[in-house]
Amino acid sequence: MADMDFNQRLASTRETFAAIVDVLNPEKLRQERDELEQAVAEPGLWDDQQRAQTLTSKLSRAKQALETIESVESRLSDAEVLFHMAQEEGDSSSEGEALRELGDLEKDIAELEVQTLLNGEYDERGAVMTIRSGAGGDDATDFAEMLLRMYTRFSEKQGWKPTVLDTSYAEGAGIKSATMEVTEPFAFGQLSVEAGTHRLVRMSPFNAAGKRQTSFAAVEVVPLIENTDEIEIDENDLKIDVYRSSGPGGQSVNTTDSAVRITHQPTGIVVSCQNEKSQLQNKQAAMRVLQSRLLELKRREEEAKKKELAGDVKASWGEQMRSYVLAPYQMVKDLRTEYEVNNPDEVFDGDLAGFIQAGIRWRKQS
Repeated sequence: MADMDFNQRLASTRETFAAIVDVLNPEKLRQERDELEQAVAEPGLWDDQQRAQTLTSKLSRAKQALETIESVESRLSDAEVLFHMAQEEGDSSSEGEALRELGDLEKDIAELEVQTLLNGEYDERGAVMTIRSGAGGDDATDFAEMLLRMYTRFSEKQGWKPTVLDTSYAEGAGIKSATMEVTEPFAFGQLSVEAGTHRLVRMSPFNAAGKRQTSFAAVEVVPLIENTDEIEIDENDLKIDVYRSSGPGGQSVNTTDSAVRITHQPTGIVVSCQNEKSQLQNKQAAMRVLQSRLLELKRREEEAKKKELAGDVKASWGEQMRSYVLAPYQMVKDLRTEYEVNNPDEVFDGDLAGFIQAGIRWRKQS
C-alpha cells in the first residue's frame, strides 16, 4: 500500500515538474546565462551601476533556475531509489526518510510552479509598497504599523533588503502611513497580490471597556521604475517642499531640512522621503517613487479602458481582500482565495508564503 501511494505521488510530482521545466526552458536559460556571462565580463561594466546591477541580477536568476532544475531532478531520482531499496530491505527508517523527502519536493515544486506564473508585464520588477491606516482610530494606526512590520519580516525571510522611505507617525499609537521599497527581482510579482483593503478584528487595547474593535488599513503596491520606462515629468508640474525629518512624537531626527515632499500637481499624487541623510538623496528616492506611481496610474488607466471596451464589470482588485481575526477566535482568511490559517501571530511575523502563492494562482485564474 505504501509502495502504491509513493509511486502515485512520485508520478504526479514528476508530471508537475515536467510541465514547469517546459515553461522554464533550460535550453533558453543556458543560452541566456552564457550571453549574460559575456556581458558582465565586459570592461567598464560598472561605469553604469544600474545596468551592471540589472545584468548581474539576471545572471544570478538564470544560474539559480538552472541549479534548481538540476537539483530537483537529482532529488527525485534519489528519493525513488532510496524508497525502493528500503522496501526491498525492509528498512522502515529509510522508507520514512524517502517519504519525507518526497513531501519536501512536493512543497519545493509547488513554489517553483508559482514562480512560473509570475510572467506579467511588471512582475519581475522591484516594488514600492505604501500602507495607510483607515477607519478605526488608534486601532487602525496600530494595525498599519503591524502590517508594515509583517511585510518587512516577510521581505527579510525572502532574503530581500526592504527600505522604509517615509513614515508618517500617528499622534497616538502606530502610523498613519509608510512607504517601503524592495528592489529585488520579482518583488512586485509577489507583493502585488497583497494590494487592497485589510481588516483587523480584535479586543481593542485602546478601549478601556475592552470591547471588540474592527479597523482597516489599505495596501498599495506599484512596480519600481526603470530607466527604460517612458514616464516623462515636467518640472513645472512639481511642487517640492523640504522639511526636517522627524520620528515618533515629533522628535528631531536631524537638524537640517533634508526630508523632501513632492506633489505632482496634475494628478495630485504626493510622495515624500526622509530616510536618506541628504536632501539630494531624498529627492532622488522620492522622484523614483513618484515615477513608479505614475507608471502604475498609466497601467491602470490602460486596463480600465480595455475593460470598458470589453464590457468587463468585475470587481476591482483593490477591494477588501483579507481579514485578521484575533477575537473571539484566531484566524487569518483571504476573502478572494479562501486560503486561511489559524496562527495570526506567525502571519504577523511574516509567514505570508501560503497567502501569496494562493493569491498568485487566483490572479492567473481570474
